[in-house]
Amino acid sequence: MADAPPDIPAGFAPHWRKSGLTDPWQPLYSRRTEDAVYIGLRAGPAHSNSRGFVHGGLISALADNAMGLSCDLALGHVRLVTVNLTLDFIAAAKQGEWLEVRPKVVRTGSTLCFATAEIFSGETLCARANAIFRTA
Repeated sequence: MADAPPDIPAGFAPHWRKSGLTDPWQPLYSRRTEDAVYIGLRAGPAHSNSRGFVHGGLISALADNAMGLSCDLALGHVRLVTVNLTLDFIAAAKQGEWLEVRPKVVRTGSTLCFATAEIFSGETLCARANAIFRTA
């Protein structure tokens, strides 16, 4: 993967997974570990609602993406669909901050994968997510 700009945390590189939904939010970054795919971005006006905070829909979509990719790793690269996604918003995510989704696979089965994620804006925990994915 290509190197990220200096204001992006170490270990992150341009996100390899592109989609029509996330294209307007570029540049997105990701960091792969053995167990998970973290996703992050530097929050700006294109990511924000009319009050200037990062939009909850963007946070939801990125959490879904990071948890799904992490379940994909855990299940050995299978096609997955989201069957349940919940988010609890705890604090506002702010423009200029590094927004980072930190997923964790909780449990896998033969057709289901359960994951959770914490979403940070800078050092502030701004949301928690839980999801269930099913093999397609």
